[in-house]
Amino acid sequence: MHTDHYSLIGLMSGTSGDGLDLAYCQFEWLEGWKFEIVEAETIPFPADLGKKLAHAHLLSALDLAILDVDFGRWMGEKVRDFCQEKEIKPMAVASHGHTVFHQPEKGLSLQIGNGWALQQASGQQVINDFRMRDIQLGGQGAPLVPIGDRLLFPQLDFCLNLGGISNISMEYEGKRIAFDTSPFNLLLNAEAAKLGLAYDAGGEIARGGRVDPSLLEALNALPFYQKSQAKSLGREDMEQVFSPLIGSFGLNPADTMATLAEHYAIQIAKVIQQFRNQSKPSVLITGGGAYHTYFIERLDAQLNSDWEKFNASAELIEFKEALIFAFLGALRLRGEPNALASVTGARTDSCGGVLYR
Repeated sequence: MHTDHYSLIGLMSGTSGDGLDLAYCQFEWLEGWKFEIVEAETIPFPADLGKKLAHAHLLSALDLAILDVDFGRWMGEKVRDFCQEKEIKPMAVASHGHTVFHQPEKGLSLQIGNGWALQQASGQQVINDFRMRDIQLGGQGAPLVPIGDRLLFPQLDFCLNLGGISNISMEYEGKRIAFDTSPFNLLLNAEAAKLGLAYDAGGEIARGGRVDPSLLEALNALPFYQKSQAKSLGREDMEQVFSPLIGSFGLNPADTMATLAEHYAIQIAKVIQQFRNQSKPSVLITGGGAYHTYFIERLDAQLNSDWEKFNASAELIEFKEALIFAFLGALRLRGEPNALASVTGARTDSCGGVLYR
């Protein structure tokens, strides 16, 4: 399906698990890709659905299959309502789905949100299951966003996304490389929840905490940080590695959050220093963590203020992943690669995604 104009809806249900990001985006090829986020909103999960999604990895096979269909139908209904309200007609809906398991070493990454249920409820062509082809080609199936970073933001040196997990992408020696850099909101929000909060607004609680040197040292020594490129983190890593380690120190939430912010700043700055190709690299920061002012200050300190933070709009900060998945859908319609082997470690670039129409 080759044209120079594409309009798609991108759906993103991130690891933070608070709601569905929905973005209607337009793309145009003019000796390079141009994009616009035309309409976007976050739809909070109903309490019951949010709870089921958060514990999906613990469900029986039957209950997980039921949730897969229910979630697909719910997303489809939201897409239908969105299209009617905004009076838009997208070419397709590109859905990331909600990740339940991500275990590429076992050949799998499972995102739920059934494609047929979504297609029937929305009345739109649907593309989902973007990761499995890459995994079957020996890749991590993640991250997928870097192809979008390369084609939509070619002027920027680094694209850093601070969602449930943080990841970064950049050009290096003629290749796009990217990987998960550390946990982010998953661990911070778990600490905020102990105080009855959804998150630490602006990082103010972390700012008032004290960095614990022993926990900081233990976090920085974890095996994940010794791995080279093409590495990824999943919720399982939080539950099996990071959370037990943090819990063993018995710190109060403020001190834990201060230590995590410092840990993240150290690890992310280390990557930027390693792969920078000029004296003052430009960095696009997106995702909920972009509003964590205290973390940004700690990152600035680790980089000795020798960097330039790209001034992104609130829309781009909050909906970049939904934008990119819409773009991955456009590439799928064109039959062009939307997963880079240089990023995922797969044997070859590939065009992933299953169509329902």
